[in-house]
Amino acid sequence: MRRQKVCILGSTGSIGTSTLDVIERNSERFEVIALTANRNTRKLAEQCARFDARLAVIADPSLERDLAEELRNAGSSADTLSGPEALLSAAGMPEADIVMASIVGAAGLRSTFHAAQTGKRVLLANKESLVIAGEVFVNEARRHNATVLPVDSEHNAIFQSLPAGFEHGLEGAGVDKIILTASGGPFLAKAASELESVTPEQACAHPNWDMGRKISVDSATLMNKGLEVIEARWLFHARPDQIEVLVHPQSIVHSMVAYRDGSVIAQLGTPDMRTPIANVLAWPERIEAGVKRLQLAQMNDLSFLEPDLERFPCLAMAFEAMRRGDSAPAQLNAANEIAVESFLEGRIGFMRIPEVVAEVMECAEQVPLNSLDDVLVQDRVARRLANEYVLKLQ
Repeated sequence: MRRQKVCILGSTGSIGTSTLDVIERNSERFEVIALTANRNTRKLAEQCARFDARLAVIADPSLERDLAEELRNAGSSADTLSGPEALLSAAGMPEADIVMASIVGAAGLRSTFHAAQTGKRVLLANKESLVIAGEVFVNEARRHNATVLPVDSEHNAIFQSLPAGFEHGLEGAGVDKIILTASGGPFLAKAASELESVTPEQACAHPNWDMGRKISVDSATLMNKGLEVIEARWLFHARPDQIEVLVHPQSIVHSMVAYRDGSVIAQLGTPDMRTPIANVLAWPERIEAGVKRLQLAQMNDLSFLEPDLERFPCLAMAFEAMRRGDSAPAQLNAANEIAVESFLEGRIGFMRIPEVVAEVMECAEQVPLNSLDDVLVQDRVARRLANEYVLKLQ
């Protein structure tokens, strides 16, 4: 069996390191050829040495010399590149079969697009590609015969629960609803009055998942689920009214598909991102992921409830952005990224995050998006508006 050649965009983050763990457990099937990181030169160099990668890319050009030194110290012979164009080079390497797109936020948009445009199997952990550029991205992937597989645990669960041929229409496949589950984050049981004093450390302390700081805050506001709702619309060719969200605090049922005949098919598992990563790496086969097995006999407390959209308005705003379409999702995402960054830096309070997003959604003009350039323009406009509003709040 020829080993599949893998490029990981964002290898030093939580998804990237989990991907490398799965690959190491299945080294007879996969070969790492390129790894990229934003600024963590030491960890990137250690990964390149451990997996004998051929190319190391650091997003910050000022760190390329540091990376070269770290690679020498680690005993790696990988070539070094830096900057945005270098990320595109890694994503489009002719010899790469699989690209794990796990750069967080809009920063990963261009490289994820490029991987699709070169016809790769794209393992999509960069949800922003579909949130802010859904139709444009889907059309590009289809035009270049790229295979796009979802890494997010919820979307991967839906992918596993849908029948073959769903891409031709959910109704034709007998599907009634897609049901995304949400843990509810660390503040599910907190009164609204308590949320005003939430600290970044509290917001990042997710009860079930080990994630990066930005996505942890998104989980605490339920914006992460809102972004996933928009992503699901494009991944599964769903209408907005075919997508629902249920809060499931135990994070055991990762998502469900409800069928016309009354059946509900769900995917269950322990909260470990290596499960969906292994699924998309080897699809349609199954491989070892190193994940603790689910003990069903101990699952005596699985609960589900409707999300409280008044306490967590970010989810409601995401549904509204999905219904509006055009540039609304791109503006929602950009405003949220600025708001979360400002919260993590201590410049605004936790409950100001939805306020910033709402302000941008109110002020930004909604326009059609026909290209990646259109998407990036609206992303910049929304970021400017969000930054201006954050300054007013300080």
